[in-house]
Amino acid sequence: MDKLTSMVVFTKVAKAGSFASAAKELGLSRAMATKHVMQLENSLGIRLLNRTTRNLSLTEVGAVYLERCLQILDDIEETELAVTRLQTEPRGTLKVNAAPFFGAYHLAPAIAAYHEIFPDVNVQLILQAGYVDLIEEGFDLAIHLDDLHDSSLIARKLGSSGRIVCGSPNYFKKHGTPNTPEDLKKHNCLVNTVLPPRDQWQFSEPQTGKTTMIKVSGTMEANVADAIRMATINGLGLALLPTYMAGQDLRKGRLQAVLKDYVPASMDIHAVYPHRKHLSAKVRTFVDFLHGRFQPTPYWEDWAIGTQD
Repeated sequence: MDKLTSMVVFTKVAKAGSFASAAKELGLSRAMATKHVMQLENSLGIRLLNRTTRNLSLTEVGAVYLERCLQILDDIEETELAVTRLQTEPRGTLKVNAAPFFGAYHLAPAIAAYHEIFPDVNVQLILQAGYVDLIEEGFDLAIHLDDLHDSSLIARKLGSSGRIVCGSPNYFKKHGTPNTPEDLKKHNCLVNTVLPPRDQWQFSEPQTGKTTMIKVSGTMEANVADAIRMATINGLGLALLPTYMAGQDLRKGRLQAVLKDYVPASMDIHAVYPHRKHLSAKVRTFVDFLHGRFQPTPYWEDWAIGTQD
């Protein structure tokens, strides 16, 4: 028989001074309550209760055992309450993984705003490019940009980001403006080596919607998109950048968009986490908060409608 259940029965019998009363309180038969106590006594090799036809009393050892049982059961109840609060009330440490630029420029401000609402949650933000194993590395969730590769993960779409070909005003003054994707072959195009295919940019034809790939090349390649962004701002060449990265520069005039009638493929932004069942309150509320913050149209797309800071 389950020893923990037997301990519960024993404490009820000891407090009530009666097998019948304890059994009624627990929804058991008197015989089953007696059996639980006898099982404890047999496993311990001691008598816990003195029984007579008229009354029931604790033995000396039984009194000591009762005290310890009550402490153990209180500890278990306290532990269960603490765990339940973690599931129902946002608290504890939330470990989040994200790409460096998105994490620094979009998640960090969001975390500050989230903390104002849920001050009992501490966020550990790890910024790194590329795939991470959430379970092996102990992450509660990650923010994924573009395609999802692990179908075993639970994903919730938070928003999306367009992509735009852009350059600095100084670059366009010196080298002119491309009017079609084919014109990019005459320009210095800066390449992000992390995004496949590294030297081909994808566009949709304005009339037919047909997808076309343009092979590009230039005097700089980098494996971090922000390096491409900074070189573009400083007039080195053209870049194909996500709007979550270039949006503020476009609003400020540090970058200008070209080929706006030719739509490069956009990227989806997802929160991914290992499990849907029994999702902790800290994960659930954080994902809900980000979804509300980036919907229906993310603020990094404001440049396209002329919004000013």
